[in-house]
Amino acid sequence: MLTVAQVAGHCQVAVRTVRRWIAADELPVLQLGRAIRIVESDLEHFLRKAQR
Repeated sequence: MLTVAQVAGHCQVAVRTVRRWIAADELPVLQLGRAIRIVESDLEHFLRKAQR
């Protein structure tokens, strides 16, 4: 499971951009209390879909 900051670093975008993807329901997340985590397989699926 990845943090928003880790996803931003991996995708070479700003944290704000990742939060926009989440808010737009483009990138699924798990919310554990106040912590947001992204499952690696969900990120891979999102990136494959974005390349089309």
